[in-house]
Amino acid sequence: MNTSTKPNRLAKEKSPYLLQHAHNPVNWYPWGEEAFARAREEAKPIFLSIGYSTCHWCHVMERESFENETIASLLNELFIPIKVDREERPDVDRVYMSALQAMGQNGGWPMSMFLTPALKPYYGGTYFPPENRYGRTGFPEVLRKLHGIWRNEPEKASEAADRVMDYLQEVARAPGGGVVDGVGAAGQCYEQLKGSYDEEWGGFGGPPKFPRPVAAQFLARFSYRCRDSRALGMAAFTLRKMAQGGMYDHVGGGFHRYAVDGEWRIPHFEKMLYDQAQLVRVLMDVHQLTHEKFFADVARDTLTYVLRDLTIAEGGFASAEDADSPRPENPAESGEGAFYVWQEQEIRKILGDDAAVFCYHYGVEENGNAPFDPQHEFTGRNILFVAHDREETAHAFQTGTSATEGLLQSARERLRVERAKRPRPLRDDKVLVSWNGLMISACARAAAVLNEQEYLVAAKLSAGFILTRLYDPAAKTLRRRWRDGEAKHEAHLEDYAFFTQGLLDLYEVTGEVEWLEYAVELTNSQTDLFWDPVNGGFFDTSGRDTSILVRTKEHYDGAEPTGNAVAVLNLQRLAAMTGKSEWREKAESTIAAFAPWLAKQPSILPAMVSAAEFSLRPPVQVIITGPVDHPLTLALRRVMFEEFLPFAVLLYPGEGEQRTRLAALAPHATSMGSADGVPAAYVCENFTCRLPVYGVDELRAQLRSITSS
Repeated sequence: MNTSTKPNRLAKEKSPYLLQHAHNPVNWYPWGEEAFARAREEAKPIFLSIGYSTCHWCHVMERESFENETIASLLNELFIPIKVDREERPDVDRVYMSALQAMGQNGGWPMSMFLTPALKPYYGGTYFPPENRYGRTGFPEVLRKLHGIWRNEPEKASEAADRVMDYLQEVARAPGGGVVDGVGAAGQCYEQLKGSYDEEWGGFGGPPKFPRPVAAQFLARFSYRCRDSRALGMAAFTLRKMAQGGMYDHVGGGFHRYAVDGEWRIPHFEKMLYDQAQLVRVLMDVHQLTHEKFFADVARDTLTYVLRDLTIAEGGFASAEDADSPRPENPAESGEGAFYVWQEQEIRKILGDDAAVFCYHYGVEENGNAPFDPQHEFTGRNILFVAHDREETAHAFQTGTSATEGLLQSARERLRVERAKRPRPLRDDKVLVSWNGLMISACARAAAVLNEQEYLVAAKLSAGFILTRLYDPAAKTLRRRWRDGEAKHEAHLEDYAFFTQGLLDLYEVTGEVEWLEYAVELTNSQTDLFWDPVNGGFFDTSGRDTSILVRTKEHYDGAEPTGNAVAVLNLQRLAAMTGKSEWREKAESTIAAFAPWLAKQPSILPAMVSAAEFSLRPPVQVIITGPVDHPLTLALRRVMFEEFLPFAVLLYPGEGEQRTRLAALAPHATSMGSADGVPAAYVCENFTCRLPVYGVDELRAQLRSITSS
């Protein structure tokens, strides 16, 4: 970042991404009326640049173009430049990403859009180099051409913009509706995923390979319902290969964003909170289904990373860590992956006699194991990956597997301590409600499955942080982002849905009724703000911001599930907990709103397919009576998380005030009692309960009889 230039308007912002551009010579505006008004007054087109703080190519375009005085002067003269952090404003990003794709271009970041003063896009692209190269037109030439079209052929620009907007409006207005065949959609989704599955390395499709945990979560649920070991094998094998590859940080824990190759070997090095959260959750699913220690260990290491490096002092979770960082040998220069790659001699110096075993296990080579790539500059460096498993390593060095694992664990920790002395990647420490909601879910579930209270403490701290700093209890509404003492931006559907999911998980793991109360409040607010009374389902935005030209309903599960899919799963759980039919009806109406996509290509919406599967069978309620902290209550709860039970909900009547408060939400649950204060468990299907049981073995037997039916 160039700090010698006088700061521009972005210096007043809190977003780390916008602040990275605060000293560019570009006369940047944040998204808002000040910029829009100037564009209208001067009849100038807008150059809209959208990215995020840990985006490698965003950094490249900044260094090459936005810090270039000549290019900046051209931008300032010909356009009104606006910079947007897509993580703060996914609503803005979603509209213009859809526009870019409607223009026949591949999406990506940085996104570079050219808008009329009415905010309508007439041309777009992603990264533009400073001169003609990589088969791309240089940025200065693009700027001159597009300004020339606006000045000399304004009708051409306006017609192009109107065509794009007509298309986006048509898509937004397209009615859903129709009967969804849940069994058929699930079967078709499975077949489509199976058709793109990589038998040798796991994952779906070719490089670059993204984790896409929503697909693995669907496969886990499908395998449970259909007793399909092949589906579970696809999910488990993919997770195993990812965790063994270079996409996983074997020294510090946690997953990188994606792999640029097909073998999960060479990562794009940024680390995102939403990836850690979703992968931990699906690791828990697969661990419950397989009972393999491997998946629990990877989840623990990932959570150790999150709690150590992505937790802010106040208790929320930071958003990400950058791919780029200063090079240890020359801190004045930055490079992608510089923090994570190793030279062989470094490792030998740190590990001494243990280096041979470590290098064999993790594929470390004298001249580096990463193919030379001028864009990444990994020559001579090593990206750690499991080249030989623990048993192969033990056999090669004639040591026992237990001793080998102990040596490797010690070596990893010594390297972590040494690596911590390097200049760290930038941490984007803004707290986003949606991503924190995903992490709250992951921590709560892992706490229950692995019996690790540290994770539960972290989940409750994050939930408390959001409710204290980002929630308005009078209006019962959320803000989206918190940073440096400021809560800003109206929250979107994904914020309400993901955070509500986290609150429901917290309630099931703790029995503390306040989490359920907040989940109910937020679900009611979600309906008020986002519900589509005409076609069903939820809009992604409330519609109160008139600068958002199209209210969308995301119909693709990408790096995160759609807000609608998670909202449906929440509504189904709440309906099963409370018995409120209107929530079940809203869930069914939302699934129906996505019927055209579920009928044609359900694999683009695996989370919604999972929601459709939830409705295929009557809900199972397990009600545990007695004090929520009674040892037997805790033991009965523990049984609930031994196995994978995706179609069950858990309720705790509790005692005293807790019981009274739950009665207002789920009166049927508080009709259950316990004998002489001894906790009991009632297993109910569709609100019809079996006789109570008073021991863990009896509860385990009843649950297994339901899951086998």
